[in-house]
Amino acid sequence: HVQLVESGGGSVQVGGSLRLSCAASVDTSSLYCMAWFHQAPGKDHELVARIDRAGTTWYRDSVKDRFTISKDNAKNTLYLQMNSLKSEDTAMYYCAADNIYCGTGFAYWGQGTQVTVS
Repeated sequence: HVQLVESGGGSVQVGGSLRLSCAASVDTSSLYCMAWFHQAPGKDHELVARIDRAGTTWYRDSVKDRFTISKDNAKNTLYLQMNSLKSEDTAMYYCAADNIYCGTGFAYWGQGTQVTVS
């Protein structure tokens, strides 16, 4: 079983930056895919960015050129660098991982970290 623990959320002004971290209980180089989702109040989970074992990344249009997903396999940690934050980025952010697929469905989830932009 893979455990994921997010950190780094908080409150920031519009235009500011935050870096989210997701510590995994397993060797992240063994995971096929890792991702960040967000969920705003009253809305569904949305995939924000994902990175596969080869390092190939994908971003939703609304965060392209502002957010960067990366992974440090030596530290078993996934990151999301968020720059030029907007009020619409306010949401709970979740880390997710899967051993088989790299789509929108993931087997393992963290508990989330809140990001508030005002």
